[in-house]
Parts: sequence; structure tokens; C-alpha cells
Amino acid sequence: MNQPLAVGIDIGGTNTVFGIVDRRGNILYQGAIKTKDHPDISVYMDALHKGVSPLIDKATATGDQIKGIGIGAPNGNFYHGTIEFAPNLPWKGVIPLANLIREQFGFPVEVTNDANAAAIGEMTYGAAKGIKDFIMITLGTGLGSGIVINGQLVYGHDGFAGELGHVVVEREGRHCGCGRYGCLETYVSATGIVRTMLELLREKKTDSVMRDMKTEDITSKAICDAALEGDQLAQEAVDYTANILGMALANYIAFSAPEAIVLFGGLARAGDLLIEPTRRYMNDNVLRIWKDKVKLINSELRESDAAILGASALVWEMKE
Repeated sequence: MNQPLAVGIDIGGTNTVFGIVDRRGNILYQGAIKTKDHPDISVYMDALHKGVSPLIDKATATGDQIKGIGIGAPNGNFYHGTIEFAPNLPWKGVIPLANLIREQFGFPVEVTNDANAAAIGEMTYGAAKGIKDFIMITLGTGLGSGIVINGQLVYGHDGFAGELGHVVVEREGRHCGCGRYGCLETYVSATGIVRTMLELLREKKTDSVMRDMKTEDITSKAICDAALEGDQLAQEAVDYTANILGMALANYIAFSAPEAIVLFGGLARAGDLLIEPTRRYMNDNVLRIWKDKVKLINSELRESDAAILGASALVWEMKE
């Protein structure tokens, strides 16, 4: 067939997922290994090579060619091909990831952080296809973001631009994993909405199905499910989250005037339950010139595939 293929690798704190992807976004082969089971980077690299190599062999058996390898990882630096001081990964300090992968596989390699990879994937395969100015917001355990202006991802001078989850929205607010207080992701994320729910349970006497649940069973999904069933306290938690997110998005619109903001991740699966009030609060707080102009939309990528697709999309951006 002789078509170009990309290898996409997404490194998470628990799992690393990988796959072989064609230009249309079809994942031809895929697999995974446990990141956390390999605290030594050299042992991890051996396990990754053992997992990915058979997929490459299968994909190239008919004459197709691997164009390169794209990697999304926490604290991934696009300019240097490194992972730098990622708190949720087992390897500390600065890891020369691109060089290690290149030595193992012999292909060109690009690295970026996971939210940037998601933005590139959305622009290549998903809801942002054809959109040159947008902001990607990933609502998972934390809040990640990728900013695209005039069709180009914004990296800044050091490769770490776009940390919108760590914009302070509440002075002296909740303690964040980054060490500061009041960051957006402590309020708007899967863990953030749980923190809100637990605070509401302590502060209010309102009846709620959450009161009968163990703390460890109070998840973002459980809260959203309860809100959909009419639970008043759960609805309050969702509304509080949407209010903070909407106000933050109104501020973000002011610096890049995006055509769209794309939401992705576990919390975004709440759909209209979260999106409609967020859109309302966003438009209530945005400058009049942008009122009702910026689209707020859900990702079109399947969550199970998005990490691989986002990472693989880096390859199509490589210069020949």
C-alpha cells in the first residue's frame, strides 16, 4: 500500500497507551503498558520497545512506512523533547525522552504535553478540524489546555505556554498540586468538583444521595449522575463548577479571541449538564464584542482513542 503511518504514544501516570495511525485517523493497531510499574526509565524504555515493536512490524509488513513517533506526556517540552519535573510520573528531574525513543526505534520523534497533543488531535481529526483559532480544555484529574492561534499551537519561549489550569481564580483558595493556592484546576476538574461536593456536604444540611455514600465513592461521574436525577446539592456543585469555568473562559477569550473552545475529558462527558451553564456564565462575563460569538463545544474524539490520535497527530506536523 505504501501509505505513511504515525506512531502515537501517550504517557500517563498509570498507563502508557500507543498505536499505529493512518492519515485519516484510523488506529490500525494499539496496545498499552503500565507506566507506574517501571520506576526506572531504562526498564520502562525496554518495556515500551517490547510493546510497540510488534505493532510496527505488523503495520509495515505490507509496505507501509512509519513517518515518525509522536508523544504526549505530562510536562512534555516540545522544544527540547524532554519531560521536565512531572509530578505524576515515576521518573524525577529532566528526562531526555525524544533522544531515548529515537535511539530505541530509529524514527523521528516529537514530544509535547498531553493537553497540547489533544489540541493537535482535535485540529487534525476532531471538532476543531478547519478551525484556526481555538482553545482546547481537558477536564480530567486536573485541567490541561492547548492554545491554537492562526493554526499554530502556542508553545511560548520555553515550550510550556498554555497552563490555563494554573491561572489563579481564587486568591488564597484551595491548595493545588503545583504548590500554589487557588488554581483553576482545583475547582474545575474531576477532583475539583469532588472537593466542591465534599465542602457542600459539610457546610449545608440539604438532603442529598451523596450523604449515604462513602467518600471514595463520590466521583465526578456520581455527582453528575445525581444532578441529572434532580439531586439539589449535586446540581449546586455542577453550577458552582460551571460558574468558575465560564468566568475563566471569558477571561481567556480576551487574550486570543478564539472561534471555539473545545472541552474534552471525563468531566466534559457530562455534556449539556455542564456545557449549558458554562456557556451562560461565559457569555455573562465576556466583553460585549465577543458575547454569543465564541462556540463552546464538546470534543468529537472518542476518549479511548483520543490520547493516541493526539500524539500521532504530532507526526503529520513534522517537516519532511
